[in-house]
Amino acid sequence: MDTQDTSLIRTAALSIGYRTKKHTNCLASDLDIGVAAGQLISVLGQNGIGKSTLLRTLTRVQPALSGQIFLQGQAIEQLNRSDLSQHLSLVLSENLPESNLSVFELVALGRQPYTNWLGTLTDKDLKAVYRSLEQTQTQHLAKMPARELSDGQRQKVLISRALAQDTPIIVLDEPTSHLDLHHTIHIFSLLKELATNHQKTIIVSTHEVNLALSLADQLWLMSPGSFIAGKTTDLIDSEALDRLFDSDLIHFDKAQKQFNIQQTH
Repeated sequence: MDTQDTSLIRTAALSIGYRTKKHTNCLASDLDIGVAAGQLISVLGQNGIGKSTLLRTLTRVQPALSGQIFLQGQAIEQLNRSDLSQHLSLVLSENLPESNLSVFELVALGRQPYTNWLGTLTDKDLKAVYRSLEQTQTQHLAKMPARELSDGQRQKVLISRALAQDTPIIVLDEPTSHLDLHHTIHIFSLLKELATNHQKTIIVSTHEVNLALSLADQLWLMSPGSFIAGKTTDLIDSEALDRLFDSDLIHFDKAQKQFNIQQTH
């Protein structure tokens, strides 16, 4: 590993997918990716192409088929759980387990990597929790039982928990899938602000392709047999986005820098 490498995340010959006793299903291979601080990266591609698998592999939720992943120059498998949780936070599309936790208590779990063995919250911890609730506009839900949240509210609260964790890297899998347009734009704007003004590295998979084109610094484009990573502006000017969706109903308009519905006659 290059000791001069300043990437927060770097992969080397990474292959992702699933392995059983009889079969290996490789979704993408030989991925060499480098991500610096202060970048908002959007992962785009059709359903089932491997976006979630890539994010789960980068965060050690599931093992890589082959290759290596480095977080701030350290091989990810060498980090213990506590160290890993101080490097990155993760927001998956998930159902919450049954519990009596309030929203505030759920978000406060994001501070676990920093609390003592009793889990005592310091003033710094409390400030981080309140700040994260304000950032996602969920402070009014603080006393509500988490189990009573709607899908959209739950997603925003899970993002709050990740923000409270205060890691240099935040990885989100379809974070706006249950949100209306107003809250979707708010969340993407927040992620952009965290990357730009707080030097967070944000990696987000999404189907909000036009928002990604407007706000992301980099795109990771996943299609069958292909993985393309690059600056958003460069990929807009290339032909890469034309091949992202295998559909006659959608086409990329380079002049407008967005995907449009193809008119049929």
